Amino acid sequence: MKKRMIDYLKYAEDISIKDMDPEEKEIVRRNLLIQIGFFQHERLIHLIVTVTFAIISMITLICLILKDNLFLSILLLLLLFMLIPYVNHYFRLEWGVQKLYKFYDMLEEKSWRSSK
Repeated sequence: MKKRMIDYLKYAEDISIKDMDPEEKEIVRRNLLIQIGFFQHERLIHLIVTVTFAIISMITLICLILKDNLFLSILLLLLLFMLIPYVNHYFRLEWGVQKLYKFYDMLEEKSWRSSK
């Protein structure tokens, strides 16, 4: 998904709507909305997974505080090692979707201005 986001952001940055007719602009706008929807879905799934891992990590930490146990220590360490990449991936998705929103807003603004 990371590569797809990077590739699509490069594509969106290279779009020049100055030379497009209204039909082409509408196709680009629809495609951008579809891609935003895909990335929003991916972002939601990763948010759910990240929050679940964070909650499980907190529960494990509380259990470890209440009862000193080697298994709980190892489990907490594993959960934290898995949580870090999930948080990183989620924020990359979030950043990318926010950037796509800006592209969409610029596209709408330019289309609106050119239609006047």
